[in-house]
Amino acid sequence: MDFLLGQVSGLKGEDGQLSALTLRKEDGDIIDWECDDLLPFFGLTMKLGPIADWGLNLHENLVPTDTEKFETNVPGIFAIGDIITYPGKLKLILSAFHEGALAAQKAHRYIYPEKKLVFQYTTSSTSLQRKLGVA
Repeated sequence: MDFLLGQVSGLKGEDGQLSALTLRKEDGDIIDWECDDLLPFFGLTMKLGPIADWGLNLHENLVPTDTEKFETNVPGIFAIGDIITYPGKLKLILSAFHEGALAAQKAHRYIYPEKKLVFQYTTSSTSLQRKLGVA
């Protein structure tokens, strides 16, 4: 499985078939990343669709995750938001932000197994503020 960090800035394809994502990588380079499918979920509906066939342990059409890293039973597949379940789960967007931060930290270990994660806050990190154009 290949990993690439970046921000999606465009889609490419013909006749309704996706062929690539245009991405801005961490170093600022813009590339086209070949792909067949893009599965963006923004919490509009809780339908699993093709994910139901990925071998995830499902409980009442929800995806159980652990609360340490929000990884599913399939290593390298993470889930957050209303589609997941765990004891004490609150279906609030605030919860999904928290879940996303923890999932991103664990995903970082998959993508960069030898690299130390430097966790920064936009409210106090001048380097992040510069990247965002607010410093």
